[in-house]
Amino acid sequence: MKFRSVFDIIGPVMIGPSSSHTAGAARIGRVARHLFGREPESITISLYGSFAKTYKGHGTDVALVGGVLDFDTFDERIVNALTIAKEKKIKVRFIEEDAVTDHPNTARVHLKDEKGELELVGISIGGGKIEVIELNGFALGLSGNSPAILVVHNDRFGAIAGVSNLLAKHEINIGHMNVSRKEKGKEALMTIEVDQNIPQVVLDEVESLPNIIQVAKISE
Repeated sequence: MKFRSVFDIIGPVMIGPSSSHTAGAARIGRVARHLFGREPESITISLYGSFAKTYKGHGTDVALVGGVLDFDTFDERIVNALTIAKEKKIKVRFIEEDAVTDHPNTARVHLKDEKGELELVGISIGGGKIEVIELNGFALGLSGNSPAILVVHNDRFGAIAGVSNLLAKHEINIGHMNVSRKEKGKEALMTIEVDQNIPQVVLDEVESLPNIIQVAKISE
């Protein structure tokens, strides 16, 4: 594994006690919040492997909920996240799962309100780093460490080229891109990590392209 800086090794500035069980968990929750785009009415979190066994002692529960409340890893409010969620009348539920997953630090986060819902599966890979491996049933590989846009689209010729050409027009460089689909010719998901935050006006242009269903972003 290659490290880009010393912070990749020692982890981020954070509320402890563990970079993988606390900082990573907070980042998983925060990515879910950014993709959902608003504060949910309910949070259901399924925990697997090591997360399921140690989440209370290592603060994984407060970190995940704190992330959903849009608290960064160093935000001191994380330790009171469950109380804050209760004060906001947000329903929070944790489920300890027995299923064996590919990674021991795995969480499935389900957010819901009257406008819609989102389900995200994330893993904490150490040092506060994460990967999002599933979103609403789509397989993906998203680090959460760079600005990104997720584009749900109809699986049609030219949809991918249309988005990439538009980003090029605005001089936005693509660092990594992945496309996932559940079934040929149905809905697909583009995951595009870029080098800078994308202005809302560009996102609006992306959403206006043919065959584009929904656009969400993750800011740096």
